[in-house]
Amino acid sequence: MTTAEQPNGLWHRNIKAHQSDETSGRDGSCNNVQNEEELRQWQKHAQKVKKKILEQVHDQLSDLLEKALTESVQPVTQIQKKIPLNNIPSRSQRMDDGKVFMERPSLLDELFEINHIRTIYHMFIAVLLIFSLSTLAVDYIDQGRLVLEFDLLFFAFGKLGTATWAWFVMFVYTLLVPYFTLVIWGSLYHSFPSKLGLSLVTGLVLSAVQTCILGLFPIYVAVHYQLPPASRLIVILEQIRFLMKSYSFMRETAPVIMKNTAKEGESPRFPTFSSYLYFLFCPTLIYRESYPRNTHIRWKYVGITLGMILGCLFYGYFILVRLCVPVFRPENNQPLSKRSMVLAVFHSILPGIMIFLLCFFAFLHCWLNLFGELLCFADRMFYKDWWNSTSFANYYRTWNVVVHDWLYYYGYRDFLWLSNRKFRTAAMLSVFIVSAVVHEYALAIGFGFFYPVMFCLFALFGVMFNFAMNDKRQSPVFNVIMWACLFLGQGVQMCLYCQEWYAQIHCPRTGNSFWELVTPRSWSCSNQS
Repeated sequence: MTTAEQPNGLWHRNIKAHQSDETSGRDGSCNNVQNEEELRQWQKHAQKVKKKILEQVHDQLSDLLEKALTESVQPVTQIQKKIPLNNIPSRSQRMDDGKVFMERPSLLDELFEINHIRTIYHMFIAVLLIFSLSTLAVDYIDQGRLVLEFDLLFFAFGKLGTATWAWFVMFVYTLLVPYFTLVIWGSLYHSFPSKLGLSLVTGLVLSAVQTCILGLFPIYVAVHYQLPPASRLIVILEQIRFLMKSYSFMRETAPVIMKNTAKEGESPRFPTFSSYLYFLFCPTLIYRESYPRNTHIRWKYVGITLGMILGCLFYGYFILVRLCVPVFRPENNQPLSKRSMVLAVFHSILPGIMIFLLCFFAFLHCWLNLFGELLCFADRMFYKDWWNSTSFANYYRTWNVVVHDWLYYYGYRDFLWLSNRKFRTAAMLSVFIVSAVVHEYALAIGFGFFYPVMFCLFALFGVMFNFAMNDKRQSPVFNVIMWACLFLGQGVQMCLYCQEWYAQIHCPRTGNSFWELVTPRSWSCSNQS
């Protein structure tokens, strides 16, 4: 019996062991199922929390937007209550309203708060470091030592003392002469027998003095003292800025003085000298007696912005030294051929577009924000999102808002006012021509030779593209076309100006006749050394 019971007991033990294994297996599978169920519940909970957070953010943004719209619409509704519906001003009548300044940051300052956009900024810094390392490597291979020689940079900004005293003369004149001319004219205007005669004489005298001090004097300094390119551009660009600012000051204040007659026993009210002095330095070309101001200066922001300006300066230097000088300063400067010209243009596209972006970032963002921060100037909309433009019309409006506002209010709008709001196309073309002439003038004086590449691209192709690619073009394809045109245009400018620069060195002019001055040397120059 015992022998029979042993296998039976073993069998029972095996059954129990097998059952225990099955039980543990079922427990494990149950645990896995339970874990998966908890994971699904957690995911559902996370989705609910995410949905609630998004709803809260959406509600807050909606409240902010509704509040902003309410504040912006409120004055309009108050005006509409006072004005009958049949007397609502038309679009042409609303053009008489001037620019409105408001507190707003620069667009890139907002975009740099996004990590994805800031990474692009970091990529440009990395490229600058690569340029520095490549220059060090080339210097070490050629000279056997590590050195960074900024000879081209020192040459470009040479004779900076002469440019400084020339700027100081222009500044003192712009500060004193237009302001006190306005005060004297305004004091006599309402009591003078012939208001038109007084205004004509004052305008002619001021125009003559402006032509001598702000017109001929900077050109004389640049040519007579043989200033290098960067110092010349400083003088010429400041000349243009002072002319535009003084015109805006007279244009905005003179009509107010003419309309407002002082009461008996009271002196006429004029703009304060401090407001005009502030206007000469603040980053806008439209005069106002007051602007929206910040409460304090962010000195950390000032330091970072100043560092970015210096970084852009060295960035441009490395681009010229590494990508342009080795190509356009050959030992044998042969006459142009179709093949060499096409290759040079396409080779110049990369340095051209990089210089283009650097000029935008260094001046329109860093330089203007630096002065805006130091002067607590709160309206920082110096540009808009021109890089998203699908039309050249929108690009011209958003690329440089500071200059566009001046051209619009004192060029385009005044032209329409003089023509009784007719000839809109002629007004637009006149603004294009004036802008193209001023751009070409600055480059001609800055480089020391006349080569109207900028004028042709701006006044001819720019006008053509402005009509062909207008605001009706909304497809992203036109944004690609716009960028392709910008790339090609910058390549053409970089190529032709660099070729002409070295042609002027290799083949200097033999006379000062008109055709010698206006004929590009690169068209027929071969190395004479």
